[in-house]
Amino acid sequence: MPQPVTKSQQKTLKKLGERVNAIRKEKGLTLEQVAFEVGKDRQSIHRLEKGNFNPSYLYLLDVCKGLGCELSELLKE
Repeated sequence: MPQPVTKSQQKTLKKLGERVNAIRKEKGLTLEQVAFEVGKDRQSIHRLEKGNFNPSYLYLLDVCKGLGCELSELLKE
C-alpha cells in the first residue's frame, strides 16, 4: 500500500507540476497535445501539473518526450 505524501513531498510535487505547466505553455502546447505525445489521458497530465500525482521516473521521461525537453529542465529549481 502506498505511503501518504508528506507536506514537504507535496510541496515538491507542486513545484514539479508548476514546472511542467510552465514548459508546456512556453512551447505553446495544450494538455491534449502533451497527453497525446505521452500516450496518457489529459486528466493524468492535469493531475501532474496540479501536484496531485507522484509520477515514476519512466513517466517523467515520457512527459519530457511530449514536451520536447530534457529531464534536467523539468527538475530545475
